[in-house]
Amino acid sequence: MVPADFDRLVAAAYARIPARFRRRLKNVALMVEPWPSPGQLARGGAPAGSTLLGLYEGRPLTTRSVFEPFAMPDRIIIFQGPHERLAQSPEHLAKLVQDTVWHEIAHYFGMDERQVRAAERKRRGGAPRP
Repeated sequence: MVPADFDRLVAAAYARIPARFRRRLKNVALMVEPWPSPGQLARGGAPAGSTLLGLYEGRPLTTRSVFEPFAMPDRIIIFQGPHERLAQSPEHLAKLVQDTVWHEIAHYFGMDERQVRAAERKRRGGAPRP
């Protein structure tokens, strides 16, 4: 898939985030990169031999103060290559991208990986893990 088509998938996934959450996203850059770098894999906690679909780089909203000075934008990076490698169809690719955008935005709002995974299971109707 050409990068412009993948960018459109990411934009469509972002548009599906409820407006009440999109309105609260401040100073965040949503970016697309072909593949995660070794540094990004390390920061994302990816085990050896695995990859990342997305990465939130920044300070979660729950840890910020109104007294802090201006900061550089947080970044949500969606990686095209890993999505395409995992996708089984164009529809599956769109769903993977949508789930990844949702996942990374949840990190912006302060959810850690365990909380995001639990929310994803609930969103899909699955039973929570102990």
